[in-house]
Amino acid sequence: MKPEEHMQVDTKALGKVAVLMGGRSAEREVSLMSGNGVLAALKSKGVDAHAFDPAEREMGELRKEGFQRCFIALHGRFGEDGTVQGALELMGIPYTGPGVMASSVAMDKLMTKRIWVAEGLSTPAWRQVRSADEAVAAFKALGSPMIVKPVREGSTIGLTKVTSEAQCAAAYELAARQDPMVMCEQFIAGDEVTCPVLGTGASARALPVIRIVAPEGNYDYQNKYFTDDTKYLVPCGLPEGEEAAIQALVLKAYLTLDCRGWSRADVMIDAKTRKPWLLEINTSPGMTGHSLVPMSAKAAGLSYEDLCVRLLASAALDNAA
Repeated sequence: MKPEEHMQVDTKALGKVAVLMGGRSAEREVSLMSGNGVLAALKSKGVDAHAFDPAEREMGELRKEGFQRCFIALHGRFGEDGTVQGALELMGIPYTGPGVMASSVAMDKLMTKRIWVAEGLSTPAWRQVRSADEAVAAFKALGSPMIVKPVREGSTIGLTKVTSEAQCAAAYELAARQDPMVMCEQFIAGDEVTCPVLGTGASARALPVIRIVAPEGNYDYQNKYFTDDTKYLVPCGLPEGEEAAIQALVLKAYLTLDCRGWSRADVMIDAKTRKPWLLEINTSPGMTGHSLVPMSAKAAGLSYEDLCVRLLASAALDNAA
């Protein structure tokens, strides 16, 4: 990020702001952590910011109470999947992050992969499965190890890495409890990295890549949010040229889905070929003390507080009057 891109924002001009947090998804606990962090940061910068939990209040109260823009700190369903974005569009209240269509598509890992493949972007092979038997068939086709996961869930919830046919049934059942749509995905062995993007259209920029080193390579829900055992390397320490290639891939993936504001893409680098493979893109990334977008932004010279203000200032509508 260039120094001139660290824009100055008149926080008073941002008006009355609702930080949407909590919600009804399986990621409610993490969303509350993200939202409270964002709320404190915005208040420290003089923003008239207030907490708003859609699980406890009707969305219509946003308009009744005169909120002028929303910072979406919701994760998962009913927050990151286009539903809240659609409600805010109807009320005419600008919000952070991608719009209705981009949010909805990005939440659906199958649709995301189909678009990326159509655009020539690399993503691991996959199969949609509707039963334990189909999961076994996918294992035979994709090989071992294989990842089994819900199509429309985040934060590795309901995800299993299987190494034998005998594990497929339990893995399918676990994923299906989270979402009736389940997918099996080829496992890419190698470095796990993530890369945020800030901005819209031609002004969108990829931030520094973060390399993730989790205990025993297991970057699960617990190791993501509730332990200090996972190492996050920024600078990422990748071979020369690889970081730039990953940033270019992630930026193209972001623009292909018509994302705006911000998002974060997860990538695996094949240990043998060093080829990067797109896993998924998160359109309302975490903003907790363990979260990766603030970490990457800090490496680019942007503090947590300034990041929150910048994102809030980018709040927009798909269909502005």
